[in-house]
Amino acid sequence: MPNLANFKELELELRLELELELELELELELELELELELELELELELELELELELEPELELEPELELRLELEPELELEPEPELELRLELELDT
Repeated sequence: MPNLANFKELELELRLELELELELELELELELELELELELELELELELELELELEPELELEPELELRLELEPELELEPEPELELRLELELDT
């Protein structure tokens, strides 16, 4: 029965070929999904950028703004001993 053996071999080859085609199709679908996800991410990033550009500058809360106006500006001066130590280190 050589015909039956040839038929089985041909059937096996066709199944393998079909399986390879299905795998390729799956890979293509996955690539397409990835591309769509990337496009969606880019769109979301662009939307966020636009929102940030259109969003008005944040304003300080009124009580914080008032406190800033009422408090005098702080002038930081180095402590005398630190200033002296710095001078001594620079001299050596």
